[in-house]
Amino acid sequence: MSLEKTPPASPRYVGRLAPSPTGYLHLGHARTFWHAAERSRTAGGTLLMRNDDLDRVRCRPEFAGAMLEDLRWLGFSWREPVYSQSGRISLYREALERLHEAGLIYPCNRSRRDVAGAAGAPHEDGAQDDEPVFPREWRPPSGAKIPALPSRAEPVTTNWRYRVPDGEAVTFFDNALGPQSAVAGRDFGDFIVWRRDDMPSYQLACAVDDIALGVTEVVRGADLVRSTFRQILLMRALGANTPQYFHCPLMADENGRRLAKRHDALALRTLRERGVSPEALLRQFHADAKAG
Repeated sequence: MSLEKTPPASPRYVGRLAPSPTGYLHLGHARTFWHAAERSRTAGGTLLMRNDDLDRVRCRPEFAGAMLEDLRWLGFSWREPVYSQSGRISLYREALERLHEAGLIYPCNRSRRDVAGAAGAPHEDGAQDDEPVFPREWRPPSGAKIPALPSRAEPVTTNWRYRVPDGEAVTFFDNALGPQSAVAGRDFGDFIVWRRDDMPSYQLACAVDDIALGVTEVVRGADLVRSTFRQILLMRALGANTPQYFHCPLMADENGRRLAKRHDALALRTLRERGVSPEALLRQFHADAKAG
């Protein structure tokens, strides 16, 4: 299916760029962000910038500055201000409390390693941020009383998981990939919404921000399709409409491996130093889209 499909008609198209400052942006990031910018431009919409800086260990200020500089070098622009997730924790905590009040989350002391090593807990391929299917037998019994959340003055010291509706088919139409479907409890299991280091998960923060910022179409890499099913469930639980989605095919290196931030040779910084022009990159992105 061609990636040149016209963005959905909307009186108010709102898209977003959402890089994470855990390293220097590479060519694959740039191509995905080009799609986001082009779809917003074609729709006559608004493009927002979100700084996904919730990883306390890997996010660094120099990477945050570099990603904005690199994207401006490519000619991208967005409506100010830049929204940093680290400054929006209270918004995510409010959503967590709403999920708790609805009885949709529960505390869980099982580690990612526990889940990965559990018998019959398959790994989901293709998505670096994904988690293995959580065993149903580790859930609290249906109808069990769920402990209270710590007060906002106290840190959260255990993971909290969202209880997925077992057997429910979650579907959406992807504007790049076509119809998508997954069965809750089979293709993905109960997932973390708040971590034991007292930080929201990617799934919760992303869903809450897309609601709060009025995003009408999410453009991102195809490795995040599985995350979309989870975020759709969260948005529905929070009483919000879901945006449309456009998941771009991932870019690979000469050995067929998906690009990652460790690919210094294809980092935008490195390409700039080699004299590659932004115009040349943008022409290539446009050609790739037409060929796709």
